[in-house]
Amino acid sequence: MTRPISDALHARIRRDIESRIMSGQWRPGHRIPYEHEWMEAYGCSRMTVNKALRSLVQSGLLESRKRAGTFVAAPRFHRAALEIPDIRAEVEGQGLTYRLDLLSRDRRKATEADKALLRVSSGDLLAIECRHFADDLPYALEHRLINLAAVPEAAEVDFSTQPPGSWLLAHVPWTEAEHRITAINADPATAQSLHVPENAACVALERWTWIGAGRDDERITYARQLYPGDRYALTAHFHA
Repeated sequence: MTRPISDALHARIRRDIESRIMSGQWRPGHRIPYEHEWMEAYGCSRMTVNKALRSLVQSGLLESRKRAGTFVAAPRFHRAALEIPDIRAEVEGQGLTYRLDLLSRDRRKATEADKALLRVSSGDLLAIECRHFADDLPYALEHRLINLAAVPEAAEVDFSTQPPGSWLLAHVPWTEAEHRITAINADPATAQSLHVPENAACVALERWTWIGAGRDDERITYARQLYPGDRYALTAHFHA
């Protein structure tokens, strides 16, 4: 069946505008011709022109400003964001058996290093060291600080069977998080804990979470997780 001429013109107008934007001929902020100018240039109805422009606005290439006209839109960027991982869920999602090995659990006053990591001036915290296993192999070595001023109930939790990250995700609301990803070589203690050779490549994932509208607000926790480089991969799904 032959398509109506108006539909063919709508697609042609759209392609012509797209090509001028993509080639750089029309830069962000450039006002494109008014609808009546398109009608005259293509010998078509206002409805046909409006359909072409509306589809380009919906796709983000154009933006319509009331009483000003239609303009080439500025690029929109979406950051690739890592979700806060639940290690137990990650392991079990791969069809492997999860096991937690609690190495230490210490309630103490914040040291100077702790204060810098949690951005607190004083107070009690919970310092946890643990290993996460996938089947019989260490999956990650974790060092975590929990700010007990922000999460006092954590002091009563038995983390020998429940991973601290899983418990925090299930019980504590947070508003922002920050990740830092680096690569390190395993020192002797790390190599022994992760069952890898000394100086083996490892992925280091550090994360801070906090409550409030900005980074000066109350930090809940700091975590540093080390993964064997040959047994772990970080992925993120995002839109262009």
